[in-house]
Amino acid sequence: MAAENLKNDRILRAARGEKVDRPPMWVMRQAGRYLPEYNATKGNNDFFAVCRSPELASEITLQPIERYLPHIDAAIIFSDILVVPQAMGMTVEMIEKRGPVFPSPLRQPEEIATKLKEKVDVAGDLKYVFDAIRETKKKLDGRVPLYGFVGAPWTLLSYMVEGGGSKMFCEIKRWVFKHPEESKHVLQRITDVVIEFLARQVEAGANIVQVFDSWAGELSPADFRVFSLPYLRQISARLPQRLAELNVAPVPMTVFAKGAWFALDELCDSGYQVVGLDWTYDPAEAVKVARGRVTLQGNMDPGALYGGKEAITREVEKLVRGFKGAKGRWICNLGHGITPGVNPEDLGHFFKEVERVATEVYKEF
Repeated sequence: MAAENLKNDRILRAARGEKVDRPPMWVMRQAGRYLPEYNATKGNNDFFAVCRSPELASEITLQPIERYLPHIDAAIIFSDILVVPQAMGMTVEMIEKRGPVFPSPLRQPEEIATKLKEKVDVAGDLKYVFDAIRETKKKLDGRVPLYGFVGAPWTLLSYMVEGGGSKMFCEIKRWVFKHPEESKHVLQRITDVVIEFLARQVEAGANIVQVFDSWAGELSPADFRVFSLPYLRQISARLPQRLAELNVAPVPMTVFAKGAWFALDELCDSGYQVVGLDWTYDPAEAVKVARGRVTLQGNMDPGALYGGKEAITREVEKLVRGFKGAKGRWICNLGHGITPGVNPEDLGHFFKEVERVATEVYKEF
């Protein structure tokens, strides 16, 4: 995307392992409910109706950029990982104070034929996402790069079988242990859609992409290697191939496998340029495991933002110094998405404190 003449490509350089003057920063769910401007824009509109409106989605995407520039280094398109199951034929509703709900989840393998489309028209069924990306790129005018994203196959299948979020994951565990081959079949179908979806996002203008495996930590190490990692590897291997077919340049790829602390070494060899860390990792230990193979992203506990400015400063000191050994191969982020009750001013303090501490640390390399 060099021809785009980005005014700030810090995050792309860090993702490629190139020299940066300070850690690039963004946070997951940065366009969302913690911002009063988001709540004003969304109003009483249905969540997925907002996702399907390129105008509203682009407006919401830009809200944290307008608020936090020049400290923030990337936008992420406002959408949801569950647009993929919707495109595959499933109904998903967003229920206030409950979250996403599938009224008719997958509960038996024989339901695959009746509840999932045989062929998914990604370019058509998810056109609203690509239109939102194009609209956002116009409004960004090169100020910062734009992230595209998708849910990982294992996480999407978990939602599709559980029928929403879960604490016990009984239904998906029943599926994978009773029907392992059928599970792999559906995971492959999801993977094929995910790759095309990411490719079309990049074609529309996304400068970097992230794969969210939000429920990776619900798998044992052995089961992660069966039901998650092979499909994550497929995505990283096949996406550049698909982009070449579309005559589109490759972009950096990030994998965020929440809770999969046991797989960090394997994730560093899984074909992604960036590996996201949740807040349960010790930064210095993660740097040792990574051994410079990838850029790391993360990983302050989002809950620290509830502690006020003194607590944020204290945590930022530990965070920046913890990633010092990465020698610039670090994208600063939280260890999970920002939560609704956070004061936006406290997030701004987080960004400013990272810059302050990093000014000293980054002089050393």
